[in-house]
Amino acid sequence: MRILVTGGAGFIGSHYVRTVLDGGYAACDGARVTVLDALTYAGNLANLPSSHPRLEFVRGDVHDLDLLLDLLPGHDAVVHFAAESHVDRSVAEADRFVRTNVVGSQRLFEACLRSKIERVVHVSTDEVYGSIEQGAWTEDAPLLPNSPYSAAKASSDLFARAYWRTHGLDVSITRCSNNYGPHQHPEKLIPNFVTRLLRGQQVPLYGDGANKREWLHVADHCRAIQLVLTGGRAGEVYNVGGGNEHTNRAITEQVLRLCGAGWDMVRHVPDRKGHDLRYCLDDSKIRDELGYAPTVDFERGLAETVAWYRDNPGWWQAGTAARAAS
Repeated sequence: MRILVTGGAGFIGSHYVRTVLDGGYAACDGARVTVLDALTYAGNLANLPSSHPRLEFVRGDVHDLDLLLDLLPGHDAVVHFAAESHVDRSVAEADRFVRTNVVGSQRLFEACLRSKIERVVHVSTDEVYGSIEQGAWTEDAPLLPNSPYSAAKASSDLFARAYWRTHGLDVSITRCSNNYGPHQHPEKLIPNFVTRLLRGQQVPLYGDGANKREWLHVADHCRAIQLVLTGGRAGEVYNVGGGNEHTNRAITEQVLRLCGAGWDMVRHVPDRKGHDLRYCLDDSKIRDELGYAPTVDFERGLAETVAWYRDNPGWWQAGTAARAAS
């Protein structure tokens, strides 16, 4: 089996690639992996093995149709992680998100169609649903994105559906809750707060910290993606929840405790424009159809994540420098 992984040098994509190469998914045992990544600020070759007999790395952009058409033949499946994903950046630079998330995804689906790729998984986000005060979203909830990032992801989801419905492309969509774990870029909430505290800096908490998110360890997310790749139905959406709902304030308190810091290390900052109050997914579909269930206990996973950043300052210091330069 040969798999193309777009965005495979990023946080989630690289975890998936490492697990495939390490034999973590029985259905992909011995699979060869091609990683396509543009190596923007969030892509990092240090997230991948420096050399592996079943790994090929190609530096390139999903926006490049000619490259895709040259690269895809011979692959059996594509897992599409590549995306601009930081909400704050999308507020200031929406055009980048349209280019990568919308146009890039459309060109990838077109190239998959022309290259007769047998199976495609498009990795999306719960943010496409908007904000929900109570209850949880099912896969048939309307798409009501509230940020340029989530609008771009919702658009890419619709293109995935259109390529299935119009052309018969065998593509499934996954929508996950907030991910955490090692190798996540320091712009995201948990690694941002951890690395700031490790440098003795205060952490910036939006508003009163009442915004709620459901948290999912990257290992559980990637296992769900693999289940969808091998057993999901074409044209279907699968929510992937973590079952761990916390306010941003509660996450801040736990990170402070794990870093040995007090509340004096928190500074409240003005809330983000269009900041969604709450996300929550009903993931009964993937549980019932594919046997998915998260396995990483949140408290243990968070403690191990904080320890990883403490033990790997060279990795995140390089990421912090890249963020400042971009």
